[in-house]
Amino acid sequence: MWGWGYGNWLGWLGPLVMVVFWAAVITGIVFLVRYFIRQGSGRDREDSALEVLRKRYARGEISKEEYLEKRGDLM
Repeated sequence: MWGWGYGNWLGWLGPLVMVVFWAAVITGIVFLVRYFIRQGSGRDREDSALEVLRKRYARGEISKEEYLEKRGDLM
């Protein structure tokens, strides 16, 4: 009579599934947009500050103490 018969006890599940579905779709779109923005930002062309610091330490341009100090500043 009021929609509470057998088999209709999951009636609230439909709207909940739709909300979860659309939240997943929107989250996926946001992650894809952020991914493509990062790809086009030129990270391949220039190294990050930490990468430059690691390379300088590897080449022996700076001491271990200076490396650790600067790495702590960057993190």
